Amino acid sequence: MTKEKIAILVDSGTDTPQEVVDSAPIFMVPLRIIFSDKELLDRLEVSSDNIFPLLKEELPKTSLPNGEMITKVFDDIKEQGFTHVIIITISSGLSGTFNALRVLSEDYDGLTFHGIDTKNIGIAAGFSVILAADLVQQGKSFEEVIAGVEACLPKTKVFFNVDTLEYLQRGGRIGLVASLLGSALKLKPIISCNDDGIYYTVAKIRGLNKSFDKTIQIIEGLVKGHNHFNLAVAHADAMENAIKMKQRLKDTFPKVENIYFGPISPALSVHTGPNTLGVAVQILD
Repeated sequence: MTKEKIAILVDSGTDTPQEVVDSAPIFMVPLRIIFSDKELLDRLEVSSDNIFPLLKEELPKTSLPNGEMITKVFDDIKEQGFTHVIIITISSGLSGTFNALRVLSEDYDGLTFHGIDTKNIGIAAGFSVILAADLVQQGKSFEEVIAGVEACLPKTKVFFNVDTLEYLQRGGRIGLVASLLGSALKLKPIISCNDDGIYYTVAKIRGLNKSFDKTIQIIEGLVKGHNHFNLAVAHADAMENAIKMKQRLKDTFPKVENIYFGPISPALSVHTGPNTLGVAVQILD
């Protein structure tokens, strides 16, 4: 049997930390951010820092990577001698990327593909990428990597604190959170993805600090009795709160293996708006 050479293909909305991308066989297709007069490739042509001034002028649409670009990445992977590809994307309930990659991979010769729909968003989807990279680097087989990542999906969650629901509503990504619209301005909902990978409200809290307290309380409930877990903090234009949250997680969960930290990708930031903080948990045991 020839040795499998496994690549991991992700979309930019998985918010996979750059240090992980750099150290593993990870290839990325960017989501697209479409303004009336220009189109920007997520993470490649626009960064988390410079998306927000653009949003003041116009709220763009976001779209899945185009077919040409996806095929070009498939070609790159094949040219570099990989034989197998694990596709890991943000939730098919929130984006057409998973299906686009799946359909194009079915007609592509010379590589063996398997798609994993994380039913998650941002760094919570990125956790699956980090785990896959780790398993590939341990020398696990294609089937073992897939089984390991899929077993962890139900134990991986993200909780977003958004400053306003306006962006989710205008972007059409409001999902099951819609019932909160028009309620008191001080309401700071905590939003997660349900089993179908669609946004829903976990809690409705008055005030941002209380919202952060509640997020920590939810995570305490999830990790109780577990010894192996990772946490992550991701933010959109909320660096100060993100740093404070990372410190709180360190203090509250001394057993945590890693706390990843980074920006929410520009394409996701378009939908969450500025001052968004996400906290994710991945239970490994």
